[in-house]
Amino acid sequence: MAADRPVDGPTGTAGTAGLAGPAGLARLAAERVDHRFKALPPDAEGLTVGDLAAERRNLFTGGFTTPVLALSAESVAHNLTLLETYAQRHGLAFAPHGKTSMSPQLFARQLEHGAWGITAAVPHQARVYRAFGIQRIFLANELVDAAALTWLAGELNADPEFRFICYVDSVRGVELMDRALSEAGASRPVDVVVELGAGDGARTGARTEADCAAVADAVAAAGTLRLVGVAGYEGEVPDATGERVRDWLRRLVALAADFDAAGRFAAMDAGEAVVISAGGSAWFDAVADVFAEIPELSFPVCKLLRSGAYVSHDDGHYRHLTPFNRVPEEGALQPAFRLWAQVVSRPTGEQAFLNAGKRDAAYDLDLPQAQVVRSGRDGSVREATGIEVTGLSDQHAWVRTDGAAELEVGDWVGMGLSHPCTSFDKWQLIPLVEADGTVTDYVRTFF
Repeated sequence: MAADRPVDGPTGTAGTAGLAGPAGLARLAAERVDHRFKALPPDAEGLTVGDLAAERRNLFTGGFTTPVLALSAESVAHNLTLLETYAQRHGLAFAPHGKTSMSPQLFARQLEHGAWGITAAVPHQARVYRAFGIQRIFLANELVDAAALTWLAGELNADPEFRFICYVDSVRGVELMDRALSEAGASRPVDVVVELGAGDGARTGARTEADCAAVADAVAAAGTLRLVGVAGYEGEVPDATGERVRDWLRRLVALAADFDAAGRFAAMDAGEAVVISAGGSAWFDAVADVFAEIPELSFPVCKLLRSGAYVSHDDGHYRHLTPFNRVPEEGALQPAFRLWAQVVSRPTGEQAFLNAGKRDAAYDLDLPQAQVVRSGRDGSVREATGIEVTGLSDQHAWVRTDGAAELEVGDWVGMGLSHPCTSFDKWQLIPLVEADGTVTDYVRTFF
């Protein structure tokens, strides 16, 4: 029957997904600070990351060079708690998309806040997860790379507690997976979910229910795979509106019910949970609404949400799209990124240049937003009134100022960023900063 609260996935195993391995996190703390990590204090070279964090330096006076990306400690904590309580309230399991941050420290905190596991998109990401002890991985892609499948077979053979699920969306893909896993000597089947495409013109996924059934038949004929559910990504619904997204989600739920009625989950054991998964960061309210309508099935149901951008949120794309804007009584996410750069040129009263550019700031969706200015003379902070970022070069931000704007060479400008997915990937070690500027930790990323 459909579950009123999160149910463990197809393993049927109780307990948490396993925290990112303490040994792995300890290795991160033991890493030496050097030239690989931009913006960190030059006088900290040779210290371990853990030792530098213990010094609790100030971001502005502790020797950091500009540009420097800061992650708000308070906002990260708030966002982690908010999605945890949201998932609990709506009876959802949660496997946040790790590609957003690729940070084992943040994975550990997500798991501490109730995450079922972590979602990946490509084999490299799954390898990083495993290196840091992640025990449940949902790969939201069809995996047809023979080398990656050989690696996966080895991981599954070596660790009976490791659980892995991935998409399948074609008969050819199933054939390639089966061949590679057979040749690799996989000792237990790989769990798969059939991906339903979000419509004509959308991204991946079988386009019709008949196509999905053909893929499911191919899985049943493959000795190395096991069908455990259905999935997709509602963010790719063309010309998405709430109504269109919900219509597609109802197709996904109906597909699961049809598969169940046809006995397509027969390879699963009694008591295991059928996985029905969707949920990016723009429409998870629609996912919660429609998944609440899942009918009674022959198995329990793991209603698996995969939103990932919530950890840092942003000051652009997702800030306007977040479901919490549509349902404000659910709470509100907080933007956690701020990129600090210095004014290095002020050639006219209407123009300035900062020392941060495309190498430092996300720019694929929206330009950074100037928010505050910290005086280079006395450290006072003021609103960035009359200051606008109009473009980015490789290492410079182009700034337009009005006649009343106070801005001079040496000032620090704090900017909000759009699109977390392309913010984390530009920084390998990111200061985690409290509101008063104290750096409490450093978030390591692996892109």
